[in-house]
Amino acid sequence: MTRHSHFSFQRLLGIIVKEFTQMRRDRLTFAMMLGIPLLQLTLFGYAINADPRHLPAAVLLADQGPQGRTLLQAMKNSTYFDFVRQVSTETEAHNLLARGQVQFVVNIPENFSRDLLRGDRPALLVEADATDPAATGNALGQLNAIFSAALLNDLKGPLESLAATDGPIDLRVHALYNPEVITQYNIVPGLMGVILTMTMIMITGLAITRERERGTMENLLSMPTRPSEVLIGKIVPYIFVGYIQVGVILVASYFLFHVPMQGSILLLLLVALVFIAANLAMGITFSTIAKNQLQAMQMTFFAFLPSILLSGFMFPFRGMPPWAQLIGEVFPLTHFLRIVRGILLKGNTSVEVMNQLWQIALFAVVAMAIGIKRYRQTLD
Repeated sequence: MTRHSHFSFQRLLGIIVKEFTQMRRDRLTFAMMLGIPLLQLTLFGYAINADPRHLPAAVLLADQGPQGRTLLQAMKNSTYFDFVRQVSTETEAHNLLARGQVQFVVNIPENFSRDLLRGDRPALLVEADATDPAATGNALGQLNAIFSAALLNDLKGPLESLAATDGPIDLRVHALYNPEVITQYNIVPGLMGVILTMTMIMITGLAITRERERGTMENLLSMPTRPSEVLIGKIVPYIFVGYIQVGVILVASYFLFHVPMQGSILLLLLVALVFIAANLAMGITFSTIAKNQLQAMQMTFFAFLPSILLSGFMFPFRGMPPWAQLIGEVFPLTHFLRIVRGILLKGNTSVEVMNQLWQIALFAVVAMAIGIKRYRQTLD
């Protein structure tokens, strides 16, 4: 081999042109190089919000006096609370909190306005779903200021003495499901979904492309098997790997982080099966689309980034704009986080879980159908 003694700009230009040509041919990689920065700019610039507002709330209004309605209107005007339901019983209110349909329940008791004007400091109860402390912390922290400002117009003249230092009402806040506001109770169960998403998609994303690069894809295509048999056969072994990960996380959650486990572990394991299958199906679909393992890894990262950012794991889901929430609802991780936190922290049963589970199952079916449809085209 001839070794050139001097630097040649002509040879350098040839290498540069060659790299640009290769980049032009590998359109998927080039699209990822542009798409990932744009995706990050969009998500962090527009979708992520650490101070969520317009949180859904329900009210149990047993008092029809003006002061109670004044407080409710003040909460709404603060933009932290949106009252979407009025309930008639505490059982109905707790069911809404357990299912995650509302973030707060405001309980204004009977004779609230009368007791307030008499100076008896009536109690006003605000119950919050504190499974995600970041979603409720700012709103709860503003309640005293909201109520004090709301009653300034009502407590004037003869009633001015009621605006005492301690406040005219006895505000009681119950942070349900995580009363001590321990962050690990929210993060550690969510890690189960994040770890499964990352590993399952990545492992199966390399399945078909690895066969192609090793030259064994022709053997698979020549075998008397259906595409569904090959793809399901590639998925099943990794289901057991996923369950090992689930077991490790559950043991660590209980013994290291002391996460309360209020619900059925068996139900959680059944839900995990559907979730694992959904992620494996997504990985298989990426594997049939990608031309090589590098592209499969890039597609995995491109799917994992919005999934973790828009699912509610790192940032409050309800703090995001509606378009971001709509995208987040597509990802299985979003629904699995609600399920695992609901089972472990709230003690949810299959009734509360089913509304989220069917959406994960639908995603798995669609992803697997796409993978099966594209399987025969992988050598083109």
